[in-house]
Amino acid sequence: MREGQAKVFTESEFRRVVNAMKKETHAKRNVALLYCSFGLGLRAKEMASLRIRHVLGSDGELLDEINLDGSMTKGNKQRHAYLTNPKVVDSIRDYLNERKAIEGILFNYDASLFRSQKGGQFSPNTLQQLFHRMYAKARLQGASSHSGRRTFATTLIEKGVDIKAVSTLMGHASIGMTARYVEDNPVRLKQISADLF
Repeated sequence: MREGQAKVFTESEFRRVVNAMKKETHAKRNVALLYCSFGLGLRAKEMASLRIRHVLGSDGELLDEINLDGSMTKGNKQRHAYLTNPKVVDSIRDYLNERKAIEGILFNYDASLFRSQKGGQFSPNTLQQLFHRMYAKARLQGASSHSGRRTFATTLIEKGVDIKAVSTLMGHASIGMTARYVEDNPVRLKQISADLF
């Protein structure tokens, strides 16, 4: 791992932080945030700018994809995140069901998807701080709000997903940017060497 790069999680480290959050206040919100980071590769800025209407249709059902418009993303580049992973979908649905139960008729599609402890919208910075606290509670060193995004890209490439597709999912302007997420990854390099003949 290069200096300054966020930690890439193993599957057991991810489970550890999810399980730690299930015992905390705001458990459903925090688990949904973790799944949006690790399962969709979203940046803190993108999660902070999500509204309920970005994930929930007027029929009350979760949408199949999140349309991240340019104002929400780095570099003003529109992209889509796909709500197809059952664990991601379940975590968001559980959180929204809790919100509906608490808010009742005040439940508002234009409200922030993820609300801070005080009930307001997270800023990217306060969301980064929340991720830092979650990882500290799970005693994971070297992790930041970008760990989910790096783990997302690394895992897809280790599973053999084409780097161009990963680049599109990440919203990168170039494949070179995506390659920096996974270069010198020992797991990947061992796999490449093992599959030569």
